[in-house]
Amino acid sequence: MQTYDTIIVGAGYAGLTATRELLKAGKKVILLEARDRVGGRVHTQHFEDGSYVDLGAAWVGPTQDKLYALAKEFAVETFPTYDTGKSTLFYNNKLKHYKGLIPPLPIGSLLSLDMAIKRINKLSKTVDLKSPWNTPDAAYYDSMTLATWMNRQMPFNSAKVMFKLAAEAIWAADPNEISMLHAMFYTKSCRDFDTLMNVKNGAQEERFVGGASLPALRLAETFKEHIRLKSVVRAITQQDNQVIVKGDGFELTASKVIVALPPTLAGRIEYAPIMPANRDQLTQRMPMGTVWKTYAIYDTPFWREAGLNGLSATNEGYVTVTFDNSPKDASKGIMMGFVLGNQAKAFNQLAPEERKASALDTFARFYGEKARKPLKYLDHSWAEEEFTRGCYAGLMPTGAWTSLGKALREPVGNIHWAGTETSDIWNGYIEGAIRSGERVAQEILKS
Repeated sequence: MQTYDTIIVGAGYAGLTATRELLKAGKKVILLEARDRVGGRVHTQHFEDGSYVDLGAAWVGPTQDKLYALAKEFAVETFPTYDTGKSTLFYNNKLKHYKGLIPPLPIGSLLSLDMAIKRINKLSKTVDLKSPWNTPDAAYYDSMTLATWMNRQMPFNSAKVMFKLAAEAIWAADPNEISMLHAMFYTKSCRDFDTLMNVKNGAQEERFVGGASLPALRLAETFKEHIRLKSVVRAITQQDNQVIVKGDGFELTASKVIVALPPTLAGRIEYAPIMPANRDQLTQRMPMGTVWKTYAIYDTPFWREAGLNGLSATNEGYVTVTFDNSPKDASKGIMMGFVLGNQAKAFNQLAPEERKASALDTFARFYGEKARKPLKYLDHSWAEEEFTRGCYAGLMPTGAWTSLGKALREPVGNIHWAGTETSDIWNGYIEGAIRSGERVAQEILKS
């Protein structure tokens, strides 16, 4: 039986970062990954013609300093998300093109929407990021959903519709699934609501030349002899200050183990002794968001010729938000559509041809009949993947932060927890994953 200082489970950005930090400190480390690749919820798919799409996380933006530093270290270039020209809104059976961030709504709705965004920003500033349960009035905000709060804030239906579209795009969940305290925590974790929504000076500001997997792949290459792919961890046993990690065809021991998985997946490993009640309850209470990415690849980004930037929104159909995901050199036109929350759950039930027809219908509604004839169409759901079961991240429903939140990062014996869900800064993003990897490595080095 091989023995290590630390065994790390999960080779996403969190697990890769923790591995590097511990190797730097001279520790004997092995990183176990269930898939046949590293990167976790970040996966760039390449095609024979040289084009590529990010099936998972894709963007980087201001204050995501750890991710920018990693990209720079491994010579991965970034480029601005295309947003030159007009955005598109299809609402109440009307197609409208507009400049700027705010869609064309009646003045009452606009003011109502603006006020709600300002209020969530103001409320989020009160959150204790390291201990959200210590936030003023935490129990009150944790007892209501984001949907309840929205409905109280906005008397105008069109304002509610637009806020809901933004919320679904931010959390990949219906606002009725999320605790208001979690919405406040997440908003502050990622600066503010404006940052979460925006391209310029926002979370969607830039993309990676070659795809968002590239920094992970290049980092992994520097210590590939310490990574084992296709190694599914089934059980973790703690005994006599040692931890035994078992999987199909392997059994390893270490002084410490880092589980760098979404909480719901961490909860599916068999532990001995069993997890404390609050830790297990927490992993039962943190569902993943639900999202499909739909992609249509064309010869050119033809919508740009019409002065459109590829950013669009609608509350009709399955695809409700689109982005221009064309490469930096615009050698192909790549339109990406998000199917989010409850729409994604319904989309799960459709046959592949129905999904394609629906997505292309929406693209054609926004960008004309040419959008119906892509060179290639593909879509991807992380909820279908055995070793993810949803995206973007694990979410806190009502009551979870205040009753069980302490169990999210608290080590259990010699088992420590990482992953973007455990990060207090840029929770839910690649940046948060990297930060969690650094935090957990320090936790182990100090223990």
